[in-house]
Amino acid sequence: MRRNKFKKELYKATEIKAKKSSSAVRRYMLEKLNSVKDAKVLYVTLEKKKIISEYLKKNKHRLYNYVAGKLAKQLVMEDNANIEVQIDKSKGKQLLQQDFNEYFIKCLKEKSNPSKISIYHSFSHTLSGLQFADMLAWACFQKFEHGDSSYIDLVKIDQEVYHVW
Repeated sequence: MRRNKFKKELYKATEIKAKKSSSAVRRYMLEKLNSVKDAKVLYVTLEKKKIISEYLKKNKHRLYNYVAGKLAKQLVMEDNANIEVQIDKSKGKQLLQQDFNEYFIKCLKEKSNPSKISIYHSFSHTLSGLQFADMLAWACFQKFEHGDSSYIDLVKIDQEVYHVW
């Protein structure tokens, strides 16, 4: 996208962010996902006002882990699969990353028996996959927060939604 179709628009951008991108870039990226073989989109929605637990309300890192854990519980892999998870480096402290990793792996193992799980916390500007994840998250946000499903409807691959309160 940077070298060809949107060369001028993305020339100075360090990363592609849905919020800052044109409608043409958003649509192109989301439609591009349809060409990925055997892809599936899973996303979790959370209504913050319905959270009862004060523990989760007061600790955004625990809330983040809780929601990511809900997603991990929906992932079913083949036994003995090698799993690699790339996550946006939102947790700067090593202790928070370790806490996330342990909880995510625990939740993942509830339905799967992987032989190896690798979790990498990376800056989104370094990985195009994280930029696509941002685009998908933005498209889902538009649907659930603003009632605009025009972007997420461009994605024709299998999608599953999980609501968490």
